[in-house]
Amino acid sequence: MVKQLLVVFGATGNQGGSVACAVLDDPELSKRYAVRAVTRDTSTIKAQELKLRGADVVSADMDDPYSLPTALQDANFVFAVTATSYDGNTRAIETRQATALIDEAVAQGASYIIWSSMSNPAKASGGKLTHVDSFDVKAEIETYLRKQPVKSAFFAPGTFMQNFTSTMAPRPNPAGDGTYVLANLLRPESRQPLIDITDAGAWVSAILADPDKYEGKFFAAAERMYSQAEIVEVLSRVSGKTVRHVQVEDEVYKGFLPEAVRDMLFDMYLWIRDYGYYGEGTENDVQWAREQAKGRLTSLEEFLRKIGWGLE
Repeated sequence: MVKQLLVVFGATGNQGGSVACAVLDDPELSKRYAVRAVTRDTSTIKAQELKLRGADVVSADMDDPYSLPTALQDANFVFAVTATSYDGNTRAIETRQATALIDEAVAQGASYIIWSSMSNPAKASGGKLTHVDSFDVKAEIETYLRKQPVKSAFFAPGTFMQNFTSTMAPRPNPAGDGTYVLANLLRPESRQPLIDITDAGAWVSAILADPDKYEGKFFAAAERMYSQAEIVEVLSRVSGKTVRHVQVEDEVYKGFLPEAVRDMLFDMYLWIRDYGYYGEGTENDVQWAREQAKGRLTSLEEFLRKIGWGLE
């Protein structure tokens, strides 16, 4: 059997790396697909590890359209992802990068593109929430891709579990009583989809195993939905500390956010609280996508224990 060429962008990042490794390690998919791993720097440890596992590792930069033709030459399938920029220009940057990639892939004769997409708060909220550029731009690129003469499917990850090590980490209670607080705009019962983003390959593998079945499908990819109450229960159990969730009043919370990303993060939390992470039908969409995943998914507790997470 002649192998189909799968070109994976962002191959040394969390999403692309998971996709590349999932295919290379799968006994069946590795027989059907050859993997070309695209990264800006082919000398990194991660790039060299992919090469040792059997990937063809090549250099390309999505900010340099002239580097794309070589990376996409002879491509049959493409996994494409763009990174959010937090300097206020992410919509322009991601649109430029993604459209150049899609256009070149189509020009090179690729038959199928799997795009790392997202929900569309601006549209689904009827224009009430217009600052979640990091979500909206990926949805807009999805719309663009659906209009191109190429088959496609869409992987849309939930909230990264990795965020609990940084921006979503509980903070010490100001009362100084040794407890911790997870403070946000969400209600205790507000549910959000969580994903260990290194599980991305579980969904993309499912698409690659049966691309015709999943053509045009949108995967609301998460291990499952978690309420804020469930999240702090897990955080408490793993850390051995008491972690409480606190819903902060809207304007008070907005004042706590860094100015550069204030409007985006504020609208993002309003979106999750008032509309659902994926909008109407979030619960059903997550359940459907979970059932399609190829392989076992990592729970929040498993993720935290795997990385040795704790609170000082």
